[in-house]
Formats: sequence, C-alpha cells, structure tokens
Amino acid sequence: MNKIKIIFGCIILILFQQCYTFSGSSLKDEKTIQINEFPNNAPLVNPTLSQQFSTDIQNRFLQRTTLKGTKENPDILVEGEITDYSITPTTISSTTVPTTTGGTVQESQNKLTITVKVHYENKLHPELSFDRTYSDEAVFNSSLSQSDIESSQVKIATDRIINKIFNDIVANW
Repeated sequence: MNKIKIIFGCIILILFQQCYTFSGSSLKDEKTIQINEFPNNAPLVNPTLSQQFSTDIQNRFLQRTTLKGTKENPDILVEGEITDYSITPTTISSTTVPTTTGGTVQESQNKLTITVKVHYENKLHPELSFDRTYSDEAVFNSSLSQSDIESSQVKIATDRIINKIFNDIVANW
C-alpha cells in the first residue's frame, strides 16, 4: 500500500511540474541574452553532452522568458563548462534476481553525477552577476545499458541543473 502511495505521489509531482509555468521574474529591463556553448571538460566524456546541454539551456531561456538571443553586446551572458561526468556504484541491494543457470545475482545501483560551472554576467545590473557550480545526480539500476543511461538518466540530471541555473538567474531566489 505504501508503494502505491509513493508512486501516486511521484506521478502527481511530475504532473504538477509539467503544468507549472514561471510567472514572476527578476528580469526587468534586460532584453537580450547570449548563451555560449558549454564544453565538456570532464575526465569521462559523453560525446553528446556538451551540445545537448547547451541546446537545452538556450531553449529554456528563449522559451520561458521574453529575452531574445544575440551574439553581439548582450544584456545577459551565460557561459561555462561541464567539469564532471561520472558513473559510480552506490549500493548493492538485498534483492536477488534468479539467473537462467539457477544461481542468483544481487541487484545494484549506480549513480550518474554531472557538474557544471556557470559564469553569469548581467551587464545592466552587475551586482547580480555570479560564478557558481551546479551539480546533480540520477540513481539508476546497474542493468541499464549505456544508451539507456545517456538517453534517460543524463536528461534527468541536466534538466535539474538547468532548472537551478534558470531559477538563480530569472527568479533570483
């Protein structure tokens, strides 16, 4: 019964997140934004991460604010780099899974961690500018393939990081 409540609660949270739109903004007279490519300088390189992260963060600002993208003299500059992309084992569960040969294997979980350094420069309000590091993780079953990790877990972690960056810049919380 508790599992059903937890699953139902997660579904409600996901639906709420999808329906929620940001209506307030600390941006006042800023009109343009430049978001540079975020190079992947992590020791372990996911070949698509840099371009996907850069595109996703650009889309977030251009779709959810009235800012216009520019390459010349922007009011706001956002740039940075991906500094960590790692997959590490986290737990071995007590749950065992039978194998076809009659033995059992313990299930384990891995954790994907992504860290991004961000430089935010507000040329109209320099006191709001900052340099920060954002990190997030996604825990997943170790049986996931590399392509499943890159298509689902990376998206989860980068969406959370982009949400944090967006909120720090637009909401100024």
